Amino acid sequence: MYQRKKRRPVAEINVVPYIDVMLVLLIIFMATAPLITHGVKVDLPKMEESDLVDTKDTPPIIASIDAQGKYYVSIGTDPEEPMEALDVAAVIKLQLMKNPETPVMIKGSGKVSYQEVLLLMDFLKNAGVPSVGLMTESFEGNKS
Repeated sequence: MYQRKKRRPVAEINVVPYIDVMLVLLIIFMATAPLITHGVKVDLPKMEESDLVDTKDTPPIIASIDAQGKYYVSIGTDPEEPMEALDVAAVIKLQLMKNPETPVMIKGSGKVSYQEVLLLMDFLKNAGVPSVGLMTESFEGNKS
């Protein structure tokens, strides 16, 4: 009689379908990731006072935006009257020509849109301001 060879089962896993699924998921995540980040609402935290900007020698120039979106500039004093963002940039540029070491800070109301703050930062950058700091409201944290 004729004898058959016994076949042993193959103990290897076929990984091709898993690679196909992985590549499809990668493409889906790459396509949807930029869409997910839009519209996220964030409550910015309050910070304790820090010594990041040393203002002992020169008082900082503070560009402020109130809740109505009006711009103010205060150079060591209280802000006087509202002005346009371009005027704010021009005033700060003139002040920095006198003293380039003066730190520039932006103080925005919590109710003003983030776009307004970015717009002011862009005007200041175009006016030649090398760096801008953002002011936060200090709070008394639990100190234990």
